[in-house]
Amino acid sequence: MTNLRSAPGAAAAALEGAATYLKALTGWRRLLAAFAAGVVTALALAPIYALPLMAVGFSVLIVLLDASGGHAGGGSRPRLRAFGVGWFFGFGYFLAGIYWMAFSFFVQADQFAWMAPFAVLGMPAFLGFFTGAAALGASLLWRGGWPRIFVFAALWAVLEYLRGHILTGLPWNLAGQALAGAAIGAQTAAWYGAYGLSLVVVFLAAAPAAGLSGRSGARGVLAGLFVMAAGVALIFAIGAARLAMPEPAAEGENFVRIVQPNIPQREKIDPNMWGRNFYRLLDLSKAATPPGSRLFVVWPENAAPLLDEADSALGILSNELPKEAVLIAGSVRREPDGDGSDRYFNSIMTVVETPAGRRPVSYYDKHHLVPFGEYLPFYDLLQAVGLAQLTPYGDAGFAAGGGPSVVDVGGPAFSPLICYEAIFPGAAYPKKERPQWLVTVTNDAWFGDTSGPRQHLDQARLRSIETGLPMARAANTGISALIDAKGRILARVKLYQSGVIDARLPPALPRTLYDRTGDWIFWMMAAICFAIGAFWGKPRARS
Repeated sequence: MTNLRSAPGAAAAALEGAATYLKALTGWRRLLAAFAAGVVTALALAPIYALPLMAVGFSVLIVLLDASGGHAGGGSRPRLRAFGVGWFFGFGYFLAGIYWMAFSFFVQADQFAWMAPFAVLGMPAFLGFFTGAAALGASLLWRGGWPRIFVFAALWAVLEYLRGHILTGLPWNLAGQALAGAAIGAQTAAWYGAYGLSLVVVFLAAAPAAGLSGRSGARGVLAGLFVMAAGVALIFAIGAARLAMPEPAAEGENFVRIVQPNIPQREKIDPNMWGRNFYRLLDLSKAATPPGSRLFVVWPENAAPLLDEADSALGILSNELPKEAVLIAGSVRREPDGDGSDRYFNSIMTVVETPAGRRPVSYYDKHHLVPFGEYLPFYDLLQAVGLAQLTPYGDAGFAAGGGPSVVDVGGPAFSPLICYEAIFPGAAYPKKERPQWLVTVTNDAWFGDTSGPRQHLDQARLRSIETGLPMARAANTGISALIDAKGRILARVKLYQSGVIDARLPPALPRTLYDRTGDWIFWMMAAICFAIGAFWGKPRARS
């Protein structure tokens, strides 16, 4: 019994001892500790999902900011040290989290392999400015105890929001994404979205450091651990309750067939292989369907380039696909430019049976393009120094489409998303034009058997939770999935497997709170955290 009673005290003493050691670090040792804490934090994301390590990483970061003089006041050096600690933390976090980007440069190694080291180091270095800015901003309001936890969590989430919008945005590996590996942990995103989820996750992860400011003692340390444990338990309890709630009945006999052909990337972009690739997709698509049902066949990104120009391919589809089936195919389309050249679009073509045979009746062009991957920004300048985009279409890459859309060709209307577009919260479809389901086509074959495709899938799951809409996700080679409106994966095809998902389309839920309010609740949460951090425990002026 004595040992049981002393266990919490021993844990608190161990944490205080670790904090004392970290605070004593100076110079490069402190920065190295921040870098290591960032790497450790990234292990809480897919595919490891070591969630306790997020608490370790953020708690270490808070203690290092304590040691950087953030609460000492006066002068620029403490602020500079705080920025440095935040930047090195972010550099480690993103280096461990997005290293897989380098794999795309080796698909066409003769042209692009030399760029891989610059990408794998340059992108984390750039993204580190956002985490550095969060640390710097927090240092301006830094105070001991709980106030600094509130301020830091709010600033971290606000900087994540800015990261998701500045320079086309890259909201990859938001802290809240760590909970998306299991739908039960991410259900509260239906209230306040991915950025609100990040604020909550960072606050709870940093809570153990609340009592490590040197003034609270063992009781304060235990209070921080209790808040973290209680908060996590509450999030999962809410998730379990929401998952157990009854769902509306599906409308009509609507089925989806999600096709994953598992085509190696070098073969996928080789025009000489397009015919063979087309027949592989067709063979996986032409099974019979239940009588009286509506079938939507979903092919992945760039599955059939220039499909609308291939009359022979459209004729084959008329003969081979099930009658009345709707084909939603990732494609590439082109249209004449005014100067006699062609513009190319990364597109989704919706092909239906018409009196003249199967024809595309709807086009969606990707509007949120990947810089350097799908187009070359500052084309004239960068092309002059030998840079090029990875896509083989057009001199400057793909042209951008007009924006989100809803496609209605009979049966439930859907909103199409192409690859990268599924990572942006609140942008799945046009405002006030809610569809009944989402379709994402992607091609993660660029990134190999790494954490990248798995992280990408988690972001897709968050979009379903935020919107209350099911999603059919077709990937060239993993991870294809049918996701219900609560983010649960009902079926999947793994990486480097060829396969088909045949299933009834899950029902949509009523509009979520996040779908109605957007990020307003997140901004209210951030403002409340700032207010608490700025005024909690502040001495009152004497009259």
